[in-house]
Amino acid sequence: MRTLALEVWEGLLIALRAIRVNKMRAVLTTLGIIIGIVSVTAMATVINGIEQDFEQDMAELGADVIYVEKWPWVGGPGMKWWEYINRPEIEPELADVVVERSRFATAAVPVVDTNRPVKFEGKTISGIEVKGVTAEYPRVHVVNLERGYFFSELDNRSARSVAVIGAGIAEELFPVRDPLGKPIRVAGHRFQVIGVMEREGSGADDPQSADQQVFIPFEAFQRLFGTARRSVSVQIKVTSPEVMPIAKDELTGILRVARGLGALEDNDFEINEQQSLREQLAPVKLAIYLIGIFLTALALVVGGIGVMNIMFVSVRERTREIGIRKAVGAKRRTILLQFLIEAIIICLIGGIIGVLLSLPVAALIRMVLPAYVDVGTIALAFGICILVGVFFGLVPAWRAANSEPIEALRYE
Repeated sequence: MRTLALEVWEGLLIALRAIRVNKMRAVLTTLGIIIGIVSVTAMATVINGIEQDFEQDMAELGADVIYVEKWPWVGGPGMKWWEYINRPEIEPELADVVVERSRFATAAVPVVDTNRPVKFEGKTISGIEVKGVTAEYPRVHVVNLERGYFFSELDNRSARSVAVIGAGIAEELFPVRDPLGKPIRVAGHRFQVIGVMEREGSGADDPQSADQQVFIPFEAFQRLFGTARRSVSVQIKVTSPEVMPIAKDELTGILRVARGLGALEDNDFEINEQQSLREQLAPVKLAIYLIGIFLTALALVVGGIGVMNIMFVSVRERTREIGIRKAVGAKRRTILLQFLIEAIIICLIGGIIGVLLSLPVAALIRMVLPAYVDVGTIALAFGICILVGVFFGLVPAWRAANSEPIEALRYE
């Protein structure tokens, strides 16, 4: 081990000296690696960002929540949209029916939404998602309030004009004031703010984020905006994710009876849940990953071929040096390590430059797509540099290690 460590150290010093002598050539050689590493890190950041965004959306849906709706979440090639559009709307009363008859449902809430402007004094925010829900909403979904309280069933039944607003709306409308108790205008209708949600964090600028939403009592929503032509979603929390398959079967029977469907009639409703959405989107995610792997592999192969060519040139230029070293007793392993280390160092130099360039690139990508740079991505980039150096530097290093000393000494 000590001999091997000394050989590695000696090979490192020789490689650094060779790179220092040919600085311009080494920098030009790393261009392909730089492009490859920037491609790898950019693709990895986009994939990480999409994955995090997807998982955040899945977490908001809830692994133990069933959604009874008119439309399926994802349509396949044979989707018959004209059948779905002719289905009767989901009645909000189904939430009470499900809680009353289901063994697995712990709570159910009707949810309806619309996009409306929200105003306070002279400040207006357009396109805010206004959700009408009952007081059961916090029992179905996680609701973290920074201040205030969520409206009660009495508030809902009396259709009180009260609202719980997201953190993003609170910061924009009330930058220096406490929003609690203040009157806001939702599509011109006066509502009193009684609660403010905690900030979700990433994705706060997304219109679908709770940071950009307003929650009002379902009856107040119905009185002001109506639900006749709006799709109502009945969202049901079950006892645990493990009972989802049984709960869906039971729920199907309850809904068919409640909607008066005959034995031979098809369902006029859709049961959506997180796992089915994951399964339907899995091929899309796989396609994104495969395309990303192909593009980054192509860039790295181009960079690796450049490294291999330069290493062949380096071996040819130092043929006499190789012959002298072998004549005085250097082993094949020593020569092999020397040129492998040189190839790896060239790739690592390109990797360092590529990682530094990828940080502003990731910032630019984040302006249009979700992107996330983590330590694992940087470690992956340097790991790939080492692999590329070993893979594409092995053939030139092997040729150098197996050259005949006499022939090498004669080389001019």
